[in-house]
Amino acid sequence: QVQLAESGGGSVQSGGSLRLSCEVSGYNWRNYCKGWYRQAPGSERERVASIDSAGSATYADSVKGRFTISQDNNFMYLQMSSLTVEDTAMYSCAADRSVPCVGSWCCQRWDALDAWGQGTFVTVHS
Repeated sequence: QVQLAESGGGSVQSGGSLRLSCEVSGYNWRNYCKGWYRQAPGSERERVASIDSAGSATYADSVKGRFTISQDNNFMYLQMSSLTVEDTAMYSCAADRSVPCVGSWCCQRWDALDAWGQGTFVTVHS
């Protein structure tokens, strides 16, 4: 059974940092794209950052220079710095299980992914 589990969310003041973790079990995600997605209250879900099958990262413009995505075996991380209130959202990790993909478009469409964690909420206070 494929499972993704996030941890590391919480409350932080504006300008602070948090690191989210995502642990996968049940399949080898090495050759598939994976990423972090967020949904703020009243907003649509969006891709925050993703890693393609070659290990290249893509970031949303709103987080470039502040967030860093990384992968280490069965774990994926999202290091978030210089957080702002606009970063407040439910953050979820997700991965593709179908075909390897190389390119910035990989894992761009969150609705095409079929492996999801339960999410972890990040609240940034001003």
